[in-house]
Amino acid sequence: MLPVVETDEQWDAVVPDESVMRPGAAALCDRLGFGGLPLERFPEGSVPVYAVGREHVLKLFPAASAEDGVTESRVLRHLQGRLPIPTPDLRATGQYVNGWRYVLMSRLRGEGLAPAWPRVPRARRAGIAAECGEALAALHALDAAPLADALGPTDWPALLDRQRAGAVARQRERGLSGAWLEQIPDFLAATRLPSGPQRSLLHTEFMREHLLVDPAAGWRLTGLLDFEPAMIGDPAYDFVAVGLFTTRGDRALLRRLSAAYGRSFEPRLLMAYTLLHVYSHLPWYLRELAPASRTLDDLAEEWFGTD
Repeated sequence: MLPVVETDEQWDAVVPDESVMRPGAAALCDRLGFGGLPLERFPEGSVPVYAVGREHVLKLFPAASAEDGVTESRVLRHLQGRLPIPTPDLRATGQYVNGWRYVLMSRLRGEGLAPAWPRVPRARRAGIAAECGEALAALHALDAAPLADALGPTDWPALLDRQRAGAVARQRERGLSGAWLEQIPDFLAATRLPSGPQRSLLHTEFMREHLLVDPAAGWRLTGLLDFEPAMIGDPAYDFVAVGLFTTRGDRALLRRLSAAYGRSFEPRLLMAYTLLHVYSHLPWYLRELAPASRTLDDLAEEWFGTD
């Protein structure tokens, strides 16, 4: 039996504690007809995720993030077989106990692209970038209307207005220095956002950490995971994570990815969306990528430029 998790304090006490989580996950597997299979928790991820034998993955969402479980299950069902990169098959989903939800899905082959990246031959990295671009193009071309009742935001411009109003305070809370903070209002004011952007299904965290690759298959991508933060909005928004965590400031890789996608986006627009992203954490990005730039204008070119 899993306890109620509705607050940050409950989350910190329960979610990392395998003496609590494992019996609850095992009991659910029994209920779903998979009792007795090996149960192994993946070390990554904000919510508990378990390999159930060799064929299944069980993802658990406490009450505090139960809606994310609804999003993931709806998106997985919508995507089934429609992208050039495999996505997990949805096997079962529903409510468990005390507000918890579960998503049972197929387990994809391959290993995480992020830890594998240093071993990927340089000649294959451009090919992987092209595969990413093709997958994003296919994702953004899908009709997102069937998901509109489950995915937000209901008002894209209103979301951006809220994010703009809190942009400086949000980065200050995360430890951004004054030299960067003072640039944000003028940069956002001078950057024109699309007034009526295409409304596409967005992954929002399209990065190496959510991609699988198979060395035995010529380092081809074998999986795209983690759709609980999916949204419906401007396709350019997805290129924030692409530039920061997939191509990581490598112009040649972003150029190849954009060519496969079918278009590129203005670096200033992507930098603006970086500041307006719901998970925006500029101090973390600066630590991760260690850019040479000292202005947001230069940073836009360094992270999102393709010329």
